[in-house]
Amino acid sequence: MNTLSHDTPAIVSPDMWRTARLALLAREKELTRLHDAIARERRALPWVRVETPYTFDTPHGTRTLAELFDGRRQLMIQHFMFAPGWEQGCKSCSFMADHHAGALNHLAQRDLTLIAVSRAPLADIEAFRRRMGWTFPWASSFGTSFNHDFGVTFTQEEMSRGAVDYNYVRQPFPHEEAPGISVFVRDDDDQVFHTYSRYGRGVETMMHTYALLDLAPYGRDEDADEYPMAWVRHHDRYETSPAVAGACCSSSKA
Repeated sequence: MNTLSHDTPAIVSPDMWRTARLALLAREKELTRLHDAIARERRALPWVRVETPYTFDTPHGTRTLAELFDGRRQLMIQHFMFAPGWEQGCKSCSFMADHHAGALNHLAQRDLTLIAVSRAPLADIEAFRRRMGWTFPWASSFGTSFNHDFGVTFTQEEMSRGAVDYNYVRQPFPHEEAPGISVFVRDDDDQVFHTYSRYGRGVETMMHTYALLDLAPYGRDEDADEYPMAWVRHHDRYETSPAVAGACCSSSKA
């Protein structure tokens, strides 16, 4: 019985498959070269000196933006959607954050600190962090304009106008918080410069799971969902799928 689902492509001989694969490989190489070229253009962007004296609450006390670098030259911030009064952090931002642990030591070797920043009070952040089992650095910008200044928090007045400035365009947005990534560099005098930010689908760069799904036969499989990432849950809220529960490697006395 044919158990394949979705739109099954043609079934062909190995030789025909290799021909098709080589054609796709040429396209993948084009994308790789374009990716490298855009990365060079990104590094060539001008910098903006950060003049505002932002401070953040951390488990180790109040820290300035320069101190968040933890002695390194480069700082990458995940703007994690977690506002004051929320019971938990955003599930999609949590999906992003689940990918941080394995990267931290490697990023440090390239002089880069990765940290999450949210508007929620530090006590709420720490409680949620304990629930999720995360160990990456996470600071609170509670009571500051940091999130708003970097385009990931919108005031009630801005929301009431029906459109906000997000991802460098004016557009409707359903929430007071938005996801994003911002990058900074620090010089010998502890001056901090903003070098880059990305928003919207740009934050997928932190979602290694999506990169793997893009290699799989069914891909992200989100077309029938209400919205992209509708399937995502906090990692402690997934139900075991039938495929996993009945996996072929489970023990059997048959």
